[in-house]
Amino acid sequence: MAENKRKTGTSFVKQATILAVASILVRILGFAYRVPLTNMIGNVGNGIYAAGYYIYTFFLILSSSGLPAAISKMVSEKAALGEFRNVRKIFRVSLAVAGVLGLLGASIMFFGAGFFSRLIDMEESRYTLISLAPTVFICAVMSVYRGWFQGFNTTVPTAVSQVAEQIFHAVSSIALAGLLLGAGIEFAAAGATMGTGIGALAGLVAVVFFYFRSRRSFNAKYSADKGGYKTDTSAQVVIRLFKTAVPIITGTAIFSMTNLIDMKMTMSRLAASGAFTTEQAIDLYGRLTGKYVTLTTLPIAISTALATAVLPSIAASVALKDERATKAKVNTSLRLTMIISVPAAIGMGALANQILYLLFPSYPEGGDLLAIGAISIIFLSLSQIETGVLQGIGRIYVPAFSALIGALCKIPLNYVLIAIPSINVRGAVISTIGCYVVAAGLNMLALKRATKIRFDFGSMLIKPIAASLIMGAGCLGTYKLSMLIFHHGSLSTLIAIFVAIIIYVVALALLRGFKREDLALLPMGGKITGLLEKFGLV
Repeated sequence: MAENKRKTGTSFVKQATILAVASILVRILGFAYRVPLTNMIGNVGNGIYAAGYYIYTFFLILSSSGLPAAISKMVSEKAALGEFRNVRKIFRVSLAVAGVLGLLGASIMFFGAGFFSRLIDMEESRYTLISLAPTVFICAVMSVYRGWFQGFNTTVPTAVSQVAEQIFHAVSSIALAGLLLGAGIEFAAAGATMGTGIGALAGLVAVVFFYFRSRRSFNAKYSADKGGYKTDTSAQVVIRLFKTAVPIITGTAIFSMTNLIDMKMTMSRLAASGAFTTEQAIDLYGRLTGKYVTLTTLPIAISTALATAVLPSIAASVALKDERATKAKVNTSLRLTMIISVPAAIGMGALANQILYLLFPSYPEGGDLLAIGAISIIFLSLSQIETGVLQGIGRIYVPAFSALIGALCKIPLNYVLIAIPSINVRGAVISTIGCYVVAAGLNMLALKRATKIRFDFGSMLIKPIAASLIMGAGCLGTYKLSMLIFHHGSLSTLIAIFVAIIIYVVALALLRGFKREDLALLPMGGKITGLLEKFGLV
């Protein structure tokens, strides 16, 4: 019995790790294509691109964001009971529901493109909305197949589908943007967003391929149906589907709304200041979305993906009512997230201008936004990992409430700060920090109340912050020294980043910030632990 539990836990962690690695790769590919795209279409093009993309993301969340998790839960429950007629029913009904929701969302986006572009005070984004509309339907259908496979405890099809989607997305976006650049920036931005649909179609083809390749094994499962139970009606499946999906959709949609709030309020409040033309406002918004948001979400994705590998283990401990293990794993996941996000925030803030000159030599503006807003990496990473943990322990609605309060705090800050000419779009960055601080704080209080946990703030915050401050000073010193020697900004930035990583790891080790349970989750964790133990550093 214990052996079966251990194998099940190992299997969950293995599947989560596969998905985490794919998620990291997808984020890296997504970041990689935005660099040449930004150098091609500039800040104004980025602003138009982001405006359409954020509206698309909102419709995508409403139509399909909660479906994979809901379907996987329903499928796994029925499969465990041997009710494979119900398993097949879940797939068919979910596919119909997703098709209807996806078609509805795509139609609203397509026919309402003009309305939405005027609503956000950026009529140039109309073509991006039109080009993105079909993608809502494609992704809704794809979400059913991904949830189906996850329900059978295999994430390989989802991982392969995500990577294929991003590769086709990146290549086609750059190609179409370049092809349409001569027709105008708004058409180049629409071409870039059209690549999103091509990527989604590739992802759908990949996961459908896995589905048909697995038909034989699925048919074998169906033939093993135990019988003697009542088949669920379509209405029962739909009700259960929405009951599971709605809490997830709600929380995700609220966080997505913060992007829509920034989009609407940035344009309107910059106009209210009287200090900027429409093109200048779009340029500033493009710096916010194409650089600040793009760069800060990269380390967030990495830290969240790494922490994802331990979350199934937390859920298992809760199910087993092992309170001690649950508390230990919560601390481990929070500590891992902070060990990654704190140095990313401080390092990115310290070398903000240098990083932008390195990545976007044609349009390097926006270093001030990154320098101010890099700290948001810490609080958004913390909020995301807290969300996963809270859902794991059954507090599904808490993250949605926290996100809502954070979003409500963001609105008055945006309204006041963005309209001040000397602050302008920096106000959106400041309000974003405030939003995530509030959300992370409320989640932390709820987590403490639910688990009665004593957070290990020494290892979770104090040691990573101390090591990161040492790293920040070291990387700035390295950059200045390299400039004196090589007189080359990009080379000096790369050297400073490389040295910063070494300084941080060494400083954290000397502060005894690594723990055995953290290192055990990493590749070659045993060898790393053994090496550090020789020097008394764990």
